[in-house]
Amino acid sequence: MFATTLSLSWRTVLVLLAGLAGGVANGIAGGGSFVVFPTLLALGVAPLAANVSTTVGVTPSYAGGIHRFRAQIRPHRRLLVALVPSCAVGAGVGCALLLAFPATTFRLIVPWLVAVGTLLFALAPMITRRLAHIDHSHPARRWFLHAGVFAIAIYGGYFGAGLGILLLAVMAISLPFEMAELQGLRYVLSTIINLAAAAVFILRGHLVGYAVGALLVGTLMGGWVGGWMVQRLSTRAVRLLIVSIGVATTIHLA
Repeated sequence: MFATTLSLSWRTVLVLLAGLAGGVANGIAGGGSFVVFPTLLALGVAPLAANVSTTVGVTPSYAGGIHRFRAQIRPHRRLLVALVPSCAVGAGVGCALLLAFPATTFRLIVPWLVAVGTLLFALAPMITRRLAHIDHSHPARRWFLHAGVFAIAIYGGYFGAGLGILLLAVMAISLPFEMAELQGLRYVLSTIINLAAAAVFILRGHLVGYAVGALLVGTLMGGWVGGWMVQRLSTRAVRLLIVSIGVATTIHLA
């Protein structure tokens, strides 16, 4: 491919631009990996190296959202602390699956995971109304939240594209919060999952140095832009945008 003949400088620029676009996507709803991962493949990076480099490189994309939604995040610190073990352990399990087994088998279910998550998020308002008679302190809701976050963290450690959409879906059903609060929590949980996976991948290697460096810069800038954009959209527009990204992600994976 033509891209593989480019100099290191031009490849770095392309990865930086992909990181910028991916950071914007992650700042809004998620799906940034579907910009970054194919770019690395087109530049001749092996699939495993592209996957782990993407996971590490997109981690800063959530920083802007955490800063912009800090007022919504602050009241839920205890909840976030309670979810840290589910995020960290789940991400570790996902990394172990990626490094120990062929990717082909697990990749078969990835489109279904994103599709189900998108459908759950789209139907969350209706599901929430149907479950209104169940108190939000009910153990079933809390169990669903922790189990759902754990399962999504496994997926995040393995592949991670559409991670934000899946997190929003689980939280929209199990938590009685407004969209801004869900977005704030999503930024923090995504960061924890990515950091846990990144720690494993940094220790195990397979990282492409120039790509990770360019992504760290590009996704950080893009994430700030995406966080700024999502604050200025209505709840309905954000929900529609998230569902659209989820549908596009599913089609891309299928």
